[in-house]
Amino acid sequence: MSTSSNQSRRPRRRLSSIQDGDGLARATSRVQPKTVSYNEAYTFALRSAYLHHLLQPRSKRKQYVQTPRPAARSSTSSIGDLVKDFSLLKDTKSAKLPHGFMSPMEKRIQGVVVGTEKLPGYNDAAVKRTFAEAYTAFSETGFRRRMDKERRVEDLVLIFYSNATKAQQKNKAADDDSWRSMVDRHVALFVRLLSNTLKDHGNDKDRPELMSRLSTLEKKLLTDDQDLSIGTGPKDTFVEVIAPLSYDVKDMPMVEVVAQIFGLKHSQVQSDIDANRSTWTEEAALADLKSYQHCLGTSSSRTLRSEDFVLDEGFHAWKKAEGPDLSQMILDILHVRPELAKSSTGNNKPLPPTSFAPASQQQAHISILKSPTESKSKHEFDRSSDMSGSTLQDPLTPQVDNDELAYTFIPPDPRAYYRCILMHATTFDQLHSGHSGAEGHIMTPPLSKQSLELLAELSTRWRIPHVSRLVFFLDVTSQRFMDQEIGLDELDVAFEFVKNPPSESKRLGGVHNHSAGLSVIDHRQWIVQDVALYRQSLSDLHDALLRDLYDLLQHCYSSKPPSVGPILVILKSHINSDPLFPKASDQLEEYAAQLERGLREKAASVYRGYLEAEVPHAQEEWQFFHVVQLGKAVVKLCQRIQKRYSKNPEVMGVNPFTILVETMFPSFENDAGELIQRILHVAREKQLEVDLQDGFDLYKELVEIRRIHRDALPQIPFAFHVEGLLADFVWRWIRIASERMVDLVNTAVAHDKFQVRSSNPSDEDRHSVSIIDLFRLFNEMNEQVFQLDWDDDVHHAKFMTALSKSFGVGLTRYCEIIEQEFTAEMNRPSPAQEVAPAQTKQERWMQLAKDAWSNKEKIEPFQFYPQSLVKLNNIEFAIQQLDKLEKMMNVDACSEVLKRQVSPKEQNRRPSKYVFTIKIVEAEDLKACDANGFSDPYVVLVDEFQKRLTKTRVVQKNLNPRWDESVDITVQGPVNIIAMIWDSDTFGDDDYVGRTSLKLDPVHFSDYLPKECWLNLDTQGKLLLRISMEGERDDIQFYFGKSFRLLKRTERDMTRKITDKLSAYINVCLSQDALRSLMSRGISIAAVTNIWKNRQSMAPPAYTAFDVENALKPLFTYFDENFAIMQQTLTNAAMVMVMTRLWKEVLMAIEGILIPPLSDKPSSQRPLSQPELDVVYKWLELLFDFFNARDEKTGEAMGVPSDVLKSPKWHELASLNFFYFDTTENLIRTSERMASATAQRAQAQRNRLSAPANLGASFGAAGLMGMTSTTRRAKSIMLSRNLGTMRKAKEEKRKEAQADPSDDIILRILRMRSEPAAGSYLKDRSRQRERLAAAAAAEMIVRQSLASGAGRFGVHQMHKQ
Repeated sequence: MSTSSNQSRRPRRRLSSIQDGDGLARATSRVQPKTVSYNEAYTFALRSAYLHHLLQPRSKRKQYVQTPRPAARSSTSSIGDLVKDFSLLKDTKSAKLPHGFMSPMEKRIQGVVVGTEKLPGYNDAAVKRTFAEAYTAFSETGFRRRMDKERRVEDLVLIFYSNATKAQQKNKAADDDSWRSMVDRHVALFVRLLSNTLKDHGNDKDRPELMSRLSTLEKKLLTDDQDLSIGTGPKDTFVEVIAPLSYDVKDMPMVEVVAQIFGLKHSQVQSDIDANRSTWTEEAALADLKSYQHCLGTSSSRTLRSEDFVLDEGFHAWKKAEGPDLSQMILDILHVRPELAKSSTGNNKPLPPTSFAPASQQQAHISILKSPTESKSKHEFDRSSDMSGSTLQDPLTPQVDNDELAYTFIPPDPRAYYRCILMHATTFDQLHSGHSGAEGHIMTPPLSKQSLELLAELSTRWRIPHVSRLVFFLDVTSQRFMDQEIGLDELDVAFEFVKNPPSESKRLGGVHNHSAGLSVIDHRQWIVQDVALYRQSLSDLHDALLRDLYDLLQHCYSSKPPSVGPILVILKSHINSDPLFPKASDQLEEYAAQLERGLREKAASVYRGYLEAEVPHAQEEWQFFHVVQLGKAVVKLCQRIQKRYSKNPEVMGVNPFTILVETMFPSFENDAGELIQRILHVAREKQLEVDLQDGFDLYKELVEIRRIHRDALPQIPFAFHVEGLLADFVWRWIRIASERMVDLVNTAVAHDKFQVRSSNPSDEDRHSVSIIDLFRLFNEMNEQVFQLDWDDDVHHAKFMTALSKSFGVGLTRYCEIIEQEFTAEMNRPSPAQEVAPAQTKQERWMQLAKDAWSNKEKIEPFQFYPQSLVKLNNIEFAIQQLDKLEKMMNVDACSEVLKRQVSPKEQNRRPSKYVFTIKIVEAEDLKACDANGFSDPYVVLVDEFQKRLTKTRVVQKNLNPRWDESVDITVQGPVNIIAMIWDSDTFGDDDYVGRTSLKLDPVHFSDYLPKECWLNLDTQGKLLLRISMEGERDDIQFYFGKSFRLLKRTERDMTRKITDKLSAYINVCLSQDALRSLMSRGISIAAVTNIWKNRQSMAPPAYTAFDVENALKPLFTYFDENFAIMQQTLTNAAMVMVMTRLWKEVLMAIEGILIPPLSDKPSSQRPLSQPELDVVYKWLELLFDFFNARDEKTGEAMGVPSDVLKSPKWHELASLNFFYFDTTENLIRTSERMASATAQRAQAQRNRLSAPANLGASFGAAGLMGMTSTTRRAKSIMLSRNLGTMRKAKEEKRKEAQADPSDDIILRILRMRSEPAAGSYLKDRSRQRERLAAAAAAEMIVRQSLASGAGRFGVHQMHKQ
């Protein structure tokens, strides 16, 4: 069919060209197809389009003929008569239209006008004209306002009637009355639309009468015509006639398409058709088909042959389908021109026989000729039949005369002509598509429906297979894309087009379905040319897309880079997944390498831009701020790139984020390290300090960069140690904060009024603002370090240690100020003491004489200041907050980190400082300094330089006082301590009681165990001190323990000062005098004499249970008055703590009634009788219930819990009753047995005793002979580092006291016995205790000597310091 063939184009790749130049712009490395001129393409397109017009079936067409018009009818009644029924309705809501009804009604009328109304009967043109006329009237502002106000139906109907009449009278003769019936009909349609609108909006239910009248009006209007959906008049008739064939271009749709594509006017196309009408005939088309059929039957080179297909099966399938399609095309021509059948059989050469048309098919063809009305099937073309197959010339085939095979409608090279016309069609459709796929628009098909029909006709006439058509379309799209005529969206649509082509109305030849895409057609059935062209198109597109992808990725590090998604989608979905695409892994690797190089260069360029923009050129101007800004720019870019490529990190095997990090981070890290060192160096030279906040900001930025570095480059270490370079900023900040700590505490206390912070306070409101500010400061300092997220555990642990030391300094200062103010408030003079300075000396002595003569005890309830109690709340709150802070700082973990960093040698190194804890416990047998035979003693501790270390409280009227107050002393070597006891006097100077001294030598306490020292005074009596030592360490646990112990000690001392104000009255109410007063009620001297005369052993009790309870009533009242004051201010925990301390005072007072203190001398105190003992225990029971304050209804303890009240002292008093009246011999035997068991346990404990490994060996030195060591390290600093350890130590102490009973109670009972055996036993036990203490000290010396000889630090090492 064609005269030449295009050589098969081998796929060529352009990957190697990416090395040319910096950019990868599109280039056309394609084999150019055969050039077809504009006129040639236009001529053959016009021929086929004109032939398509000639072959259109010319069957009979319907031509309508109007029947004679009947006489016009008139309306049966006037419109006024029809709507008068509405005027009879009452002017009520149901008779009017609803409010706002005109808006939906106008929408319905508008729908009728535009043709969207779904009800039948409204699509007639006359109806639309009438409704359009009415719509204009309804839209008038005056009418609309009147309708909204009156809402009468009759007004609406009348206006529509007048406009319908106006519309129907147009273009009608004066004597023509046929329009009148149409008016009634249109008004009925309007009434029906009105009723339907009311129903749609639910207004028909509340207006039943109105709906009924509307229905009646509609029926009256349709008296002559009940069906609105029937036509508009009497039925017309029609006749069938043969329409003459038109040769006008405007009647040739496909010819018009050709004119549009090639940009020609109708007149020019019309002249071309007129000039060639004699040539472009059906006879010529029939001759072309017969000639092609002849070549097909003879296997001429002008048609496709088996060697043109990939497989022979494809050729046979194509040839088998080609014959019937040709026959069908011939029949289509004969159907239009039946007379050609005779001429073709008579004058023309008969068609050669074919082997692919069996008799059954030929019979079918004949039957079609016989029944022309049944053969109106539309033209279909065989997609596998290709006239261009003849372009594959066979040199061995004899040439045929060209004149013999000249075609009228088939071009010389159908493939080239088809491609040329396809190019013109796609260009035309793109220019006239309306939009080009912008955002928010739907992409139009690549070819319009008219172009598709034209191309289908061309492929049918020229026998181009369906596969070839799709391949040509992709080839044209590829060229246009590389020529930058279309974009990615159009390319994607083109691929979808060839994969899912639209269905076509014509039946095309071939074995393939005309709507099948390339993806479902087996490529082994394609012709070789199509396979080669398809592969080349894919390869060209692949190369072009890779170039575009390269160019786009060069902007990926920009702020608003173009998206590469569309390119990747096309590559993945349409090209790489295609089995015919020639994949080359080596070239893809080369592309990936080139892309990686380009991205690295781009990343380096971007970083250089950041460096130029953020860092000044002059080094003297460099600041941390510039490094921070440079880091922020780098981090921001990395985060943006990481987020952008989070779902698809790699693009063509290249990770833009990894390349960015690998390129930019090392450069930044090196530059940042040099910048920081240079900035610090310049600051040191100028003796300036870099701002702390700048250092912190820089660290945070570097940490974020390092995090990204580690995530992206886990194998490459960061360029420098950030923490080591910037740790000095944290230390400087901690040092500054620590230096300001004391001033901040002073300021906080100075501005605090120590008031409860609300009128109806809860426990959370009972502490003041100073302690809140203090711990807010602590938390902010702590949070400042935590927010740095310091990535060095050792540094972090050291920071926490330094902060804990600073916190301890602040708490020490706070406790010092609070305790001083609290002491001043608690020791304020009484009213009598305030008056005393104004009295003369004689008046003061007279007052004292009067008091002594009347033996009057002036004890009044103490009026506590609320601010004093708030201070105690503050200390209790500080303990709770410090415990939370300890957990937040993870103290134990920090300590473990630092321990792992310390070498064994450093662990065994002795401390340079030691903390001695001296507890002033009690004194015995002091000198009486007052006229009443007592003293008011207190103790003052001073060092060898006469510097006061501490002063205890005053114990009133007691020669055996007990203080239980502690003080910490930090030393670096031995120090002498002097203890002086003074008697406090109201008037004049205090009296001297006695003094003693003690040398505190770390060598003597090297076992770190507490020791009790009884020190003899220089006058009379002795003083008991309990001393323990700990090595001061730079350890976070040590600092927290020190702070906790300080707070607990302050809390205990403040609580004791409160209870001391009440203890005087407790000692008066719970004394032997009060007991004797109760027992002597109602007993006269005569009664006592009579008792002795009758030698009665016991008098009947002269008191009742009421008297026993009433004896404590003043004490309970005193407690209630003071507790009421406390409860207004103290927290629940502080209140329980005060009551617990008072309970301890009560137990000590009860104990003082029952037995004397422990001593080796007999006591003048006499034992109680059984009734007296019963009264004392009854008092104890009543006091227990009072302090427990159990609710009678719920049974809940409202006061001190019972387990707290049942202290070891309470159990000791409870067990006293078992020994109180026992014989002296039994008591001595029991004491000996208990002492023996205690000694055995002590010996066993000493055998197991060894110094802790982490504290080193014991110091080698002689112990103090007056000391007794205990194996339990209670209340040490390390055991006080948090509330948990403190509670645990307290519980262990309780258990130990219960498990190891003492015989002290028995010895104290024996002091009241007058038998000589009791006195001698007491002296023996005293000597025995001294011998045991000496033995224990000697054993300790031996142990210390052995340990010092083992190479650790001993005596000689101590003296070297």
